[in-house]
Amino acid sequence: MRYTHPALLDHLASAYVLGTLGGGARRRFERLLRDRSDVQLLVAQWEGRLGMLASSVPVQQPPQRVWAAIEARTRPRDVKAAATQGGWAGALWRRNGVLQGFAGVALGVIGTVALVVAVPTLFVSSDQVALRAGDKLPQAYVGLLTDAAGNGKVLVSSLRHGRTLTVKVIGPITLPATPATVAGAAPELVLWAVPVDGAPFVLGTVPVAGSAVSVLPDTSEKLLLKVSKLMVTLETSATPQVPSSTVLFTGNCAKLW
Repeated sequence: MRYTHPALLDHLASAYVLGTLGGGARRRFERLLRDRSDVQLLVAQWEGRLGMLASSVPVQQPPQRVWAAIEARTRPRDVKAAATQGGWAGALWRRNGVLQGFAGVALGVIGTVALVVAVPTLFVSSDQVALRAGDKLPQAYVGLLTDAAGNGKVLVSSLRHGRTLTVKVIGPITLPATPATVAGAAPELVLWAVPVDGAPFVLGTVPVAGSAVSVLPDTSEKLLLKVSKLMVTLETSATPQVPSSTVLFTGNCAKLW
């Protein structure tokens, strides 16, 4: 399955947040979630939408059995004394400990939920908490490439420690006239990283419209740490080693953290 179609990613993100995405599909989506900033943003957006629905639900009082279980766990002597006075509940308590077990499980669940709500950073990082709350964007490398007139054309993003690069065309692109390749194939738009003190290297191709995802040979942190500029050139070679002179778009490579 190709995870490049926006409608598919949005559907998977909504199912993931709702909890209806299971099995292998959920595991594959979680791998995407670790590596791609666009997927993280989709999940954060769905969590924000569904969080508003949750806040609209009226407060529910826990049933009496929950309070009884808490009391049994926190005041076992008093409960056992009451149980010895007779009745089926007392016999059940004395013979096989079903009530004790239920009390322990209930108290454990309540305590865990309370701890997650009160101190969420014990289980996930502060960045993840802020991301899911909509207060912070994920750490990423981003670039906005423009043409000579300053018009925005291409948006580039990659998670700081991710291994994929998302390229989205945000403005109309008209290719200049150029000779075809030797094999007769159409020229391609190629995205280059320009380090501060090194030779430019290829990051991937750029579509004429829509978006595309490229797999990087290493993490963005290692590849883009010293990259200050990005540029898009028109290439007639299938495997260009150096940028051509036909530079269409340029922009800065920025750190989003």
